[in-house]
Amino acid sequence: MADHITIRKAEGTWSVRAGGAVLGESSAALELTEGSYPPVIYFPRDDIAMAFLDRTDKSTRCPHKGDASYFSVVTKSTTLSNVAWSYEDPKAAVAEIKDHLAFSGADGITVEEI
Repeated sequence: MADHITIRKAEGTWSVRAGGAVLGESSAALELTEGSYPPVIYFPRDDIAMAFLDRTDKSTRCPHKGDASYFSVVTKSTTLSNVAWSYEDPKAAVAEIKDHLAFSGADGITVEEI
């Protein structure tokens, strides 16, 4: 693993909400810390209501994690564009985040320990 990235099981149970609606809840989430950035919670896809997510054309490349695919969250009243991402084929050093999704803490998305 890159020296500045750590992945560990996130303690407790975590939820992600959009506009008040619960998109997912997990006690199997992962916490990824990269350098001096705040920790990011990665939810197993099986714990997320994927019916609310639409894949977008956006992608980014991280030299340490690989290529990220993005998703928008579609709620009853709005679409929150590119607020979730996934490393579907991550580099071997961070293979644990495969089949997981992370969510932006902005734009109407709330990620919190419950």
